Amino acid sequence: MDFLELIGFEQTGTALHVILIRLLIAAVLGGVIGFERGVQEGNAGLRTHILIATAASLFTLLAFEIYDAAAAADPAIKADPIRAIEAVTAGIAFLGAGAIFQNRGSVRGLTTGAGMWLAGAVGVAVALGYYVVALAVALLAVLVLAALARFSHGVARPRRPAADAEDREG
Repeated sequence: MDFLELIGFEQTGTALHVILIRLLIAAVLGGVIGFERGVQEGNAGLRTHILIATAASLFTLLAFEIYDAAAAADPAIKADPIRAIEAVTAGIAFLGAGAIFQNRGSVRGLTTGAGMWLAGAVGVAVALGYYVVALAVALLAVLVLAALARFSHGVARPRRPAADAEDREG
């Protein structure tokens, strides 16, 4: 009897080392997205994105482990693990909405909220074993967030007329 059996751990579905590797990959990829947000001074940075991606991955892994255990115990049981992913998505959307605020007609934090939601999706993809997809999406997110930041803040937005600047100084 090993230590895990002694404390009541029963291996039913995915091997423990695979679960831990998936959680680590989710944390790293969430950190990649969060690092960029922190550099851009977003409302949520490295730690937040790591926690979101890891939590989304963990909830997804647990949902499928519960599904596997239920199916092994009684094949007649009708379980739907997709509901867990829907709950994870709704929870992350709630966190993302908290990062968004409006002040005098301008909206701030929308990109950070979207990044949080995407970090959760990356966590779900990793939990399901889609490592290459998760990595590609995380890299695409960094490309979009970092490379297009200059374009969206400098080129795409028109500059304010000089008269407006003078009114603010006076």
